[in-house]
Amino acid sequence: MKFIWTKHAKERQKEWERKIGITRLEVEDAVINPEQIVHGDMDAFVAQSKNRNGLLRIPFKNIGEDRKILTVYWTSKVEKYWKGEK
Repeated sequence: MKFIWTKHAKERQKEWERKIGITRLEVEDAVINPEQIVHGDMDAFVAQSKNRNGLLRIPFKNIGEDRKILTVYWTSKVEKYWKGEK
Protein backbone atom coordinates (compact mmCIF):
# COMPACT_ATOMS: atom_id res chain seq x y z
CA MET A 1 0.00 0.00 0.00
CA LYS A 2 1.23 3.44 -0.95
CA PHE A 3 0.14 6.72 0.65
CA ILE A 4 -0.95 9.72 -1.36
CA TRP A 5 -0.78 12.82 0.83
CA THR A 6 -2.84 15.86 -0.12
CA LYS A 7 -1.21 19.25 0.38
CA HIS A 8 -3.76 19.95 3.12
CA ALA A 9 -2.94 16.69 4.93
CA LYS A 10 0.79 17.47 4.84
CA GLU A 11 0.18 20.94 6.27
CA ARG A 12 -2.13 19.65 9.03
CA GLN A 13 0.31 16.87 10.01
CA LYS A 14 3.13 19.39 10.35
CA GLU A 15 0.86 21.61 12.45
CA TRP A 16 -0.03 18.71 14.78
CA GLU A 17 3.64 17.70 14.96
CA ARG A 18 4.49 21.20 16.23
CA LYS A 19 1.58 21.18 18.71
CA ILE A 20 1.76 17.68 20.20
CA GLY A 21 4.40 15.72 18.30
CA ILE A 22 2.33 13.64 15.83
CA THR A 23 4.78 12.41 13.18
CA ARG A 24 4.15 11.47 9.55
CA LEU A 25 5.13 7.87 10.37
CA GLU A 26 2.63 7.82 13.23
CA VAL A 27 -0.14 8.97 10.87
CA GLU A 28 0.73 6.33 8.26
CA ASP A 29 0.84 3.63 10.95
CA ALA A 30 -2.62 4.70 12.18
CA VAL A 31 -3.95 4.38 8.62
CA ILE A 32 -2.42 0.90 8.19
CA ASN A 33 -3.37 -0.35 11.67
CA PRO A 34 -6.23 1.81 12.96
CA GLU A 35 -8.04 0.89 16.14
CA GLN A 36 -11.23 1.74 14.27
CA ILE A 37 -12.42 2.81 10.82
CA VAL A 38 -15.68 4.77 10.53
CA HIS A 39 -17.53 6.32 7.61
CA GLY A 40 -16.74 9.96 6.95
CA ASP A 41 -18.15 12.58 4.62
CA MET A 42 -18.30 12.30 0.83
CA ASP A 43 -17.51 8.56 0.61
CA ALA A 44 -14.36 8.89 2.70
CA PHE A 45 -13.36 6.67 5.62
CA VAL A 46 -11.79 7.85 8.87
CA ALA A 47 -9.02 5.84 10.52
CA GLN A 48 -9.09 6.42 14.28
CA SER A 49 -6.59 5.59 17.01
CA LYS A 50 -6.65 6.62 20.64
CA ASN A 51 -3.55 8.68 21.20
CA ARG A 52 -2.18 11.13 23.81
CA ASN A 53 -5.37 11.04 25.90
CA GLY A 54 -7.39 11.88 22.80
CA LEU A 55 -8.18 10.61 19.33
CA LEU A 56 -6.09 10.82 16.17
CA ARG A 57 -8.46 10.96 13.16
CA ILE A 58 -7.29 10.56 9.57
CA PRO A 59 -9.91 10.87 6.82
CA PHE A 60 -8.81 8.94 3.71
CA LYS A 61 -10.06 7.45 0.46
CA ASN A 62 -9.06 4.16 -1.11
CA ILE A 63 -7.56 4.64 -4.58
CA GLY A 64 -7.03 1.12 -5.89
CA GLU A 65 -4.61 -0.46 -3.42
CA ASP A 66 -3.39 2.93 -2.19
CA ARG A 67 -4.80 5.29 0.41
CA LYS A 68 -5.18 9.02 -0.17
CA ILE A 69 -4.83 10.90 3.13
CA LEU A 70 -7.20 13.87 3.03
CA THR A 71 -6.39 15.51 6.37
CA VAL A 72 -5.10 14.76 9.85
CA TYR A 73 -6.35 15.94 13.20
CA TRP A 74 -6.34 15.16 16.89
CA THR A 75 -9.26 15.76 19.22
CA SER A 76 -9.88 15.37 22.92
CA LYS A 77 -13.55 14.53 22.18
CA VAL A 78 -13.10 10.75 21.99
CA GLU A 79 -16.69 9.98 23.05
CA LYS A 80 -18.06 12.15 20.22
CA TYR A 81 -16.34 10.17 17.44
CA TRP A 82 -15.60 6.71 18.86
CA LYS A 83 -18.15 4.10 17.77
CA GLY A 84 -19.10 1.28 20.10
CA GLU A 85 -18.21 1.15 23.77
CA LYS A 86 -17.83 4.50 25.51
